[in-house]
Amino acid sequence: MSPSVKVIVVNWNGKRFLPECLDGLRRQVHGSFTVTLVDNGSSDGSVEFVRRNYPEVEVMALSKNLGFAAANNIALEALNTEYVALLNNDAVPHPMWLDALTRAMERHPDAGLAASKMVFHHAPDSIDRAGDGFTAAGVAQLRGRSERAETYDQEEYVFGACAGAAMYRTDMLRDIGLFDEDFFLLYEDVDLSFRAQLRGYRCVFVPDAVVAHKGSSSIVHDSPISVYYSHRNLEWVYLKNMPAALIPGTVLYHLVYDVGSLFYFVITGRGRDFIRAKRDAMKDMGNTLRKRKRIQSRRRVESRYIRSLMTRETFLDRLKRRFLHAGPNHG
Repeated sequence: MSPSVKVIVVNWNGKRFLPECLDGLRRQVHGSFTVTLVDNGSSDGSVEFVRRNYPEVEVMALSKNLGFAAANNIALEALNTEYVALLNNDAVPHPMWLDALTRAMERHPDAGLAASKMVFHHAPDSIDRAGDGFTAAGVAQLRGRSERAETYDQEEYVFGACAGAAMYRTDMLRDIGLFDEDFFLLYEDVDLSFRAQLRGYRCVFVPDAVVAHKGSSSIVHDSPISVYYSHRNLEWVYLKNMPAALIPGTVLYHLVYDVGSLFYFVITGRGRDFIRAKRDAMKDMGNTLRKRKRIQSRRRVESRYIRSLMTRETFLDRLKRRFLHAGPNHG
């Protein structure tokens, strides 16, 4: 018997993407799973479309847009399966996607989450991301972005998983908690990956779990929403999760990243959104530090283990990627 899995798809005015996504789930070879679509108050007829054309999908229709984090949490709170997989509405899974993730989790009992090989929908030979990295500047990294897909063919441990196509062990979520709803959207998956690592749950990258991702479909690259939430929330991830012993060695790089980002967004006309993001991150400092105290008090791993997961920050390469292959989140 295949382990039971719930697949959650969060949707907001994404009716045009849903046929490919849900048809991809219909083609899954995994033997035991259900699909729940959480609709964030769409006005494009998404709910009616799914109920009419995909009767096997459970629909949770929310009255308004609660954000990616809260919408997922509503479905996650009702879990009764061993595993849960999250999938973006603009992502199309290969038929073996769910089976590959589940088998990897079974092979790695120390893993609390698994990352998919996400390729560009328009260029499936190129990586969108092969799991998430985290740099010495305290910033998330789209692992493998724009590299050849065949390069990432080894199952290996990585820092984290993009929630656009990931699997989580239900017991782990009960231990570390769900997404931080204060994030609303963007970086909530990085925060969850960091909290998982601090509690000793590893993340395994699964190269056979392939998903074709359209990307930037709901959140336009460097839109006011994207700039604000990503650059507010990355500060919260750093402040909540970075072990105290690692702050002296990362804070200077973090500040350099922030200053460089400020110049970039001023030049590109998003300076106000960036400054507002940093202002609001600092305004919530008291709440953030309370969360930090709770997270750090439950940490099971040594600081050197977290440092071993962090990659070198290459500011120029990051800037080049922004211009060549725009993405909605992670810096």
